[in-house]
Amino acid sequence: MSAITVLNHATVLDVQSGELWPQRRVVIQDGRIVRLEPMSVEAPEARAAELVQLDLRGKTLLPGLIDAHVHVLAWTANLRELNNASPHYNAHRAAGIMQGMLLRGFTTVRDAAGADFGLKRAVEEGLLVGPRLFICGRALSQTGGHADSRAAGEIAVETLSTPVAFGTVVDGVPEVRRATREEIRRGADHIKLMLGGGVASPTDRLTNDQYSLEEIRAAVEEAGMADLYVMAHTYTARSVNRAIECGVRSLEHCNLIDESSVELFLKHNAWMVPTLVTYQALAQEGVSAGLPKDVEHKIYLVLDKGILALEMAYKAGVNLAYGTDLLGAMHRCQLEEFAIRAQVQPNLEVIRAATLYAARLLRAEGHLGVVAPGAYADLIAVEGNPLEDIRVLTNPGRHLKLVMKGGTVYHQVH
Repeated sequence: MSAITVLNHATVLDVQSGELWPQRRVVIQDGRIVRLEPMSVEAPEARAAELVQLDLRGKTLLPGLIDAHVHVLAWTANLRELNNASPHYNAHRAAGIMQGMLLRGFTTVRDAAGADFGLKRAVEEGLLVGPRLFICGRALSQTGGHADSRAAGEIAVETLSTPVAFGTVVDGVPEVRRATREEIRRGADHIKLMLGGGVASPTDRLTNDQYSLEEIRAAVEEAGMADLYVMAHTYTARSVNRAIECGVRSLEHCNLIDESSVELFLKHNAWMVPTLVTYQALAQEGVSAGLPKDVEHKIYLVLDKGILALEMAYKAGVNLAYGTDLLGAMHRCQLEEFAIRAQVQPNLEVIRAATLYAARLLRAEGHLGVVAPGAYADLIAVEGNPLEDIRVLTNPGRHLKLVMKGGTVYHQVH
């Protein structure tokens, strides 16, 4: 029989009901939770050598956090520099970024362009320490789109890191189909499309629509045939609306949506993944982190709009998941998204966005995002009550006492 880990005297946050359950025991075996019960229930029997017990008295236990929009390869905010670096160097930098995410309490992340099957395999085999990775491989971009990192005077598309780059440039329905199939072949969990202009891209405008409706539908159809879904980079109401109407399931950023977008989110049961902290971080230190000075002005077109879009979507009941989209040195701000969202949402809803709801987005309900029998033993313990004070989650140096992924402890403070 494999070893058993028992967490004793925990106050468990049930994210589904929103209730705190004091004096609970969590029994873990083979990487999953097998029992969740009051301490008054008789403890499991096991030989001393097979039993590890941890006392979580005075701590709140909740599911490991899920960030649904990251770029684990993005060690710089200069995407051209990233694309021109050696893929081996990029992987080495990604290792440090992923370890940092895990030690902040993020036990699962959805990569939104860049991470490939090799990084995912390295994490799964324990060669690298990091969160569970859900990957799209390379984002698909039209010529001059958000993942086309060429300056106006450049011609070459292929770079040193093209096989594992941030994105790939493809035009036309046949090429979009081929590229989608290629990412699926390479192990994608979802497909990423760039459907509007972006802050970091050198030759587009934020108000650009990108890809024709036929191209979008082609990618959605190919993903659907593989039982996957499409996520899309979008800012404006027009780009969001085009995407939803073509069957895109997960809409990223969405800072400039309007009521027509909210109606479509609800009609199609689509997901919105705001990434508010990245604009705050970019405004404060984007250029020093590598963002080209000549695109800095784009930050301010979306900086103050995102919180209004979040509030509009939340009040209407749109599906919301937690995302950050940070680059370079700004990855350290990953937990600050909690505080930003808590300005317009109850703490519980923000926590659900990073646990229960994010797991639904990833189609991993029951496996991730909950403390329940059958779920992976992806857990964090904090000192304090995050339902009362969201800062319990934003200051890991002070409050984070345990990080466990798959039953393995990666961080513990007694």
